[in-house]
Amino acid sequence: MAISEITPQRARDRQRQGALLVDIRELHERASGQAEGALGIAKAELEASHGLHLPSPQAEILLICQSGRRSAATAAVLEAVGYTSVHSVSGGTSAWIAAGLPVVKPQLDPDDADFLERYSRHLRLAEVGIEGQRRLERSSVLLVGAGGLGSPAAFYLAAAGIGHLRLVDDDVVDRSNLQRQILHVESTIGLPKVDSARERLAALNPRVRIEAVRERVTSANVETLLDGVDVVVDGSDNFPLRYLLNDACVKLAKPLVYGAVQRFEGQASVFDAGRHRGECPCYRCLFPEPPPPQFAPSCAEAGVLGVLPGIVGLLYFREAIKLLLGIGQPLAGRLLQFDALSMRFREIRLAADPDCPVCAPGRPFPGYIDYARFCATGG
Repeated sequence: MAISEITPQRARDRQRQGALLVDIRELHERASGQAEGALGIAKAELEASHGLHLPSPQAEILLICQSGRRSAATAAVLEAVGYTSVHSVSGGTSAWIAAGLPVVKPQLDPDDADFLERYSRHLRLAEVGIEGQRRLERSSVLLVGAGGLGSPAAFYLAAAGIGHLRLVDDDVVDRSNLQRQILHVESTIGLPKVDSARERLAALNPRVRIEAVRERVTSANVETLLDGVDVVVDGSDNFPLRYLLNDACVKLAKPLVYGAVQRFEGQASVFDAGRHRGECPCYRCLFPEPPPPQFAPSCAEAGVLGVLPGIVGLLYFREAIKLLLGIGQPLAGRLLQFDALSMRFREIRLAADPDCPVCAPGRPFPGYIDYARFCATGG
């Protein structure tokens, strides 16, 4: 039997005459506004415990959702268990608002209201939802570098609602940075990058705790910086630091999100050998030895297209979020390369090196080395 549908105006009239209007959307959907006088009960809860929320099966029940699809489905469920006068509001809340009918916002704690409104688009994703978003708020990320790669990653990590972002960089803002390092602006030239970044990120999302650390990452402090974080994002621009972060992440079993850019090309990967010995490679499995300095010029020497760090930085963000939420397939064991001139991506499979001096199964941590010397001599 077809489900009875009712227009929003007719539903309003029936509501005034005693019919019970029930909004079956989730709380985060109702936070932005719901039909005046509607009882808010999420679809799954209503279907599972209808007897606790609804009057007798003979009472007139009007169901409303966002567009009318979910309310029609729930109406069918209620009819199947004996409710004789159930109607679905056609067009849902969208049609209700378009008809100019009154809407109210549910009374919420200010912090809850901010949470539900700020992250409403995340909350609509089944892979995230309220539980996933709360998980992000409990997460801690170490981002090394507040430059070209770190800038977009930091912006989106903060916007996504990471609870704690530890940002490490010892440099100051230079005018030449502004072409690609979007965390910084003209007025912050000369300021420490971490202070400039903290100001911008706090303005974007005050819910995130930004820990600005103006230090150079060394063997002496790297483990302190990694303490308590869930994911490490490498926004560095030099080989010694990449090797150091890799070795520390293997030792402390932290996933490392990696990326690099030069001229018109970029690459990204996830190194998770510390948690998956023998299954996932580490950075040393990809680069057992650093390339000679003459074959690996810096961006200052070779140049870089301004938008390229933004593209790779967004790939960073995507991988970090996937790791924190435990969704999708991270880039572990894969190197994603991007050529901006040809606008092409290429994926290369990476295998764990069974003889890797750092991540081989059963091999004890060899200790930190003089990474600057290691890279200067090509290994």
